[in-house]
Amino acid sequence: METVLYYLLRPLAFLPLKCLYLLSDFIYFVLYYIIRYRKRVVDDNLRQCFPDVTAERRRAVSRLFYRNFADYIFETIKLFHISDREIKRRMVFENTEAIDRFVAQGRSVAVYFSHCGNWEWAPSITLHSHTDGVRTAFCQVYRPLKNKAFDGLMLRLRSRFGSVSLPKSTVLRRLIALRRDGFVTVTGFMSDQKPSHGDPTLPLLFLGRPTAFITGTEELARRMKMAAVYWDMYKDSRGYYRIVTRVIADDVSETAPGDVTRVYASMLQQTIQRNPSIWLWTHKRWKIPVTLP
Repeated sequence: METVLYYLLRPLAFLPLKCLYLLSDFIYFVLYYIIRYRKRVVDDNLRQCFPDVTAERRRAVSRLFYRNFADYIFETIKLFHISDREIKRRMVFENTEAIDRFVAQGRSVAVYFSHCGNWEWAPSITLHSHTDGVRTAFCQVYRPLKNKAFDGLMLRLRSRFGSVSLPKSTVLRRLIALRRDGFVTVTGFMSDQKPSHGDPTLPLLFLGRPTAFITGTEELARRMKMAAVYWDMYKDSRGYYRIVTRVIADDVSETAPGDVTRVYASMLQQTIQRNPSIWLWTHKRWKIPVTLP
């Protein structure tokens, strides 16, 4: 099935993005007006996170979110056939020097990221970072999809620029093995969604709502004495993104428990408030009630 999906979708990737965006406009119309894909979830999330914003403004954010979501679909398909030169022009990274500095010191880096903009283009960091002379492994943590065909397809796309995908259940073991083999790792953690059952969490006030934040990323980084940075995502225009690297901690093991998670939550909130339409509002982030201490 994975092979079938590959040969069905790959021809689309040969189209220029301006053509794919015409298809995206059509899919946006279908998702928003016909299928109304998870529209109740989106509307409820926006209403509860922005209660002081007018209903008209929330509807505008919702429509723009669905446009961005449709773009995300076709931009991800484009990964099957996009040159390094074009992706470097469209996915720009700022302050990668901070990551390079940690790597040069032999310190691995935990990259706090989120489902903002087009997160599938972020593995192109390998085209921007300069870690010459240091054995560096660029990785991303993922939760395997239930659909094996789509899971295999996404793994193929996520390795497009040479990064390694690590299943969440094996990430610590894999990172320790890479360190033992002499690699310094730069690993992306998508820590903004609903925790899985059994995940250690920290309850915080986020977008005005009690929210459980995953602390496993911080605990892993503390155990491995990693640095921590945040990737602040901007969508400058259609098909053009920018990630600014912001340092959270030079060494997580030297911070108090929970501090790194709190800083991440605060930075993510600023990103969303700056441009709420680029976050993934279809996710049932607050499905499980949380009580603040």
